Amino acid sequence: MSSSRSRPGLRRTARVLGLASTGLGVAMLRDPKGVARVSGVDDSATALSVIPLVGARELLHALPLLAGRPGWAWTRVAGDAVDLTAMGIALSHRSGDRGRRLRNATAAVAGLAALDLLTAARSRRSGSRSSTRELLPGSAPWKGAIDVSAATTVNRTPEEVYRYWRDFAHLPEFMAHVREVRTLDGGARSHWVAEAPGKLSVEWDAEVVEDSPGELIRWRSLPGAGIENAGSVGFRPAPGGRGTEVRVRLAYAQPGGRLGKVVAGLFGESPEQQVRDDLTRFKQVLETGHVVRSEGTPHGLEAGRLAAQRPAAPRS
Repeated sequence: MSSSRSRPGLRRTARVLGLASTGLGVAMLRDPKGVARVSGVDDSATALSVIPLVGARELLHALPLLAGRPGWAWTRVAGDAVDLTAMGIALSHRSGDRGRRLRNATAAVAGLAALDLLTAARSRRSGSRSSTRELLPGSAPWKGAIDVSAATTVNRTPEEVYRYWRDFAHLPEFMAHVREVRTLDGGARSHWVAEAPGKLSVEWDAEVVEDSPGELIRWRSLPGAGIENAGSVGFRPAPGGRGTEVRVRLAYAQPGGRLGKVVAGLFGESPEQQVRDDLTRFKQVLETGHVVRSEGTPHGLEAGRLAAQRPAAPRS
């Protein structure tokens, strides 16, 4: 669980960098002459026109960092490289008090650049671990288990998507085989009811084993569950500001007898397709507020839970 502790630390560092970018950006936009004087930069017309542009860049860097997204520190690293190059060139032409001020400013930028680089590198390593060890737990400990995964992109922030999923009572809205989920102990445990065709149903209790707000949820069934199972869902900013990548993995044991029939009925012939369909409905609920149906959409188990929508029609 050490990584789950380090992720909040990374988010805090990202917010510190965001505050630094905000302070620099505001100062550069409000008083470019003052910034030029303090930093030892010349006060030529060119310099005074460039400083506000750098300030605007800093404010753009600040937005995702203040939201606690450490991966965006890479954008600051790129800006740091440009700034340090320009300041290094300027140092060769400075002496006296102005040269001293420029050296101090260069040292400060270099220090921030080191923190930016460290944060960005740690974010990349942490993201890599999440995609393997944390987001997708190890092999299911049950012989012949159903072990499936799927992903989608939702046009909402990771925090919004996480909050909706973390309220497990929402899961029956898009998971076709889940009839009910009741949260217990303030959300640390939950009671699940699943139903397969033929009115076969099974119930079990589960516990949350890892919970990183805005990033990752992992859960597993408690001892004595009718069907042993485990699951995880990860949330990550999608490239290009397109919302959130949602990655799900579910694993179910395959018991014999009646329960084996229930498990087979829950997923049908294509378990992965079932999970993909669940995620499609999840995306629709988050983006539109309901599951979009057309006249050709089959109504399965979820028909009794989800109000049917009007037949889909092309947008005019």
